[in-house]
Amino acid sequence: MPSVRIPLRLTPSLSTGSRSRATAARGRWSWLYAPSAQAVEFALRNTIAALLALGIAMWMELDSPIWATMTVWAVAQGTRGESLSKARWRIVGTVIGATAAIGLFTLFPQQPLLFFLTLAIWMGLCAGLATFVSNFRAYALVLSGYTCAIIAMGAVHDPDNVFMIAISRSTYIGLGVVCEAGMGLIFATGQERQARIAVRTKLQTALSLVSASIADILSDAASTQRKARDLFATILRLNSEIEFAEIEMGPHGHEGDHARAALAAVSILLSRGFGMASRLAALAHSHGSFRETSDETQIFLRGLERRLKAQEPVQSILADLHVLIERCRAHAAPFMVPDHEHTPMVGPVDERVLHVALGELLHDLEIAVIEYDASTHLIPGDRFHFRLQTHRDPRNAINNGLRVTASILFTALVWEITAWPNGAGFISITALICGLFATQENPVLGTTSFLKGTVWSIIAGGILTFIFVPKFDTYEMFIMAFGPAMFIGGLARINPATAGAAAAYGLLMPATVNVQNHHRLNEIAFFNGASATLLAACAAVLVFHTFLPFNPQSERHRLRMQMLAELRALCHLRKAPETRRWIGRNIDRFARLIRHAGPSPLPIVENYLQGTLAVMTIGLNVIRLRTLLDRDHLPDTARRPIALLLDRMEYTRDRHDRPARVAAAAVRRLRALDRTEHDLVTRLELIRGISYLVVIRDELTANAAFLDEMHGYTSHRALQELR
Repeated sequence: MPSVRIPLRLTPSLSTGSRSRATAARGRWSWLYAPSAQAVEFALRNTIAALLALGIAMWMELDSPIWATMTVWAVAQGTRGESLSKARWRIVGTVIGATAAIGLFTLFPQQPLLFFLTLAIWMGLCAGLATFVSNFRAYALVLSGYTCAIIAMGAVHDPDNVFMIAISRSTYIGLGVVCEAGMGLIFATGQERQARIAVRTKLQTALSLVSASIADILSDAASTQRKARDLFATILRLNSEIEFAEIEMGPHGHEGDHARAALAAVSILLSRGFGMASRLAALAHSHGSFRETSDETQIFLRGLERRLKAQEPVQSILADLHVLIERCRAHAAPFMVPDHEHTPMVGPVDERVLHVALGELLHDLEIAVIEYDASTHLIPGDRFHFRLQTHRDPRNAINNGLRVTASILFTALVWEITAWPNGAGFISITALICGLFATQENPVLGTTSFLKGTVWSIIAGGILTFIFVPKFDTYEMFIMAFGPAMFIGGLARINPATAGAAAAYGLLMPATVNVQNHHRLNEIAFFNGASATLLAACAAVLVFHTFLPFNPQSERHRLRMQMLAELRALCHLRKAPETRRWIGRNIDRFARLIRHAGPSPLPIVENYLQGTLAVMTIGLNVIRLRTLLDRDHLPDTARRPIALLLDRMEYTRDRHDRPARVAAAAVRRLRALDRTEHDLVTRLELIRGISYLVVIRDELTANAAFLDEMHGYTSHRALQELR
């Protein structure tokens, strides 16, 4: 019988697959056996702070010292600015929540139905309002909700001592915050200097990326617009990070305000870049003076990153920028050529329109560079303030509030029916988890990771409770086992893949151990407490997945309708437009679409992103048209078609081909006036008007389906790609 021979060429393939799986496994656990220096510093700092808080709480004979440890991990963040901001708002939320709990017992001491109903409404109100604010201000609001629930459930068996329980809870939190802040100060060396360097680096990154994108747009590089639009999410992230760096720099100046103003200018600059791309596609620019100006501008933009990193004096950068701006201005409104010279009229007008647009783009870059320079040093007597407005979704706030309210009522009903001895803890942990979920834009995404972290916290807590705690009689010996368990959780917090589960682990693992001065948990007490914690996490996940679950399609529809309503409001001539508000809200909306699209956006999401960008570009050019009208340099024959266009755009909800035709007629009218106008200022204003109208005309035509408010937006091309 012939033997069966396995081809040798399969062996390398098998070994390669095994090696790749082994490499992937090593990479998955590299955060544990090969952590970064930042991860070690974070885990060590907060582990020491947590153990210190636990030791002080036990020395003070507090009844639940483990809550001080939980507070340390609750406020622990990757940077000192984030930790200080969260600690500050945690104290504010604790005071509000403790006051609300005392008021709740005062109003309904013997009315369980009204008590739980009011508690659920309070939690829902806090969660809903948290949707309207950003960063840790939202955390303070949800904290005031679940702190009220935790204190109320802790005092439900002893309502006469609710005030002392509230003071006790506030003491734990204050102790944890002080310990975390103290250890942070010890580990923070040169905090202010490092914060200034971080702000400078972030702004340099934003300016460099946007400048390179604008240069690519001017050179007609392929796929430039798609790369450039992803920068909006980066700009919004940098805006949040600057708030925390501002805390680290101290309350001495307004460098953070100037940094936010620089990012806003960069956002406007990027939006002008998209408008520039539309003009380049619509107007002739392959010859003439604009190509020379464009080439010199590209050289300047591509060299900006090198000059900023070399910390070249800003005055020299601005001087070169002024030369380009003046050149654009000179070409935008040239002197009239003699009649005997045969000069094509269409070509020069297109060239001048492009020069106007490029000059305004460079002017925005000048503002961004000036604000960047102001953010790098302290300006004596500076009173500058700047905030970038964000998008607010009332429907999302209502859904968030209703979900949290339903969670509290559901757990209260379970306790009322079962009379479970650990029902109070069940409600408390549910309120805690729901409060944490409510601060997220898409709560469904974080629930699974949090549930995994809860399971790991129970496993680790069980090992500590049953194996290590019975062997130790002193605090010093106990922390030899408790410390490494928290240190591992700290390492996992820095790793992005495990950060969500590690947040639950660091918060809930100490609660499952629940070490105290005068007694230890036995098997029954641990099982009841762990069951309450796990079931609370399951209940929160169940409610958030089934009751008014987050729907990306509905969110996209709401974002689109709000944008279109605000665009029509911009066209109202009796309301003053605000560029800052328009830019801030639409950048936030754009970033939300990107975040919720996931790593592989569907074609319909890509079309929404393109439509959002088009609406933002149209709105900016509408604002510029209104500014043009307010300057009152245009003749009435030029003002009338512009006013007619704005009127049509204000009242048109569908069929945007009609205002597009009005815009095209306005372009023709302003071109005709430019041929006969002799005043240079008026000619420059006419060219500016043509520059804005061209973008509006083309964007209205290209995005008519997205702008149609009377019909749902489903791209035919996207549906075909999905099939």
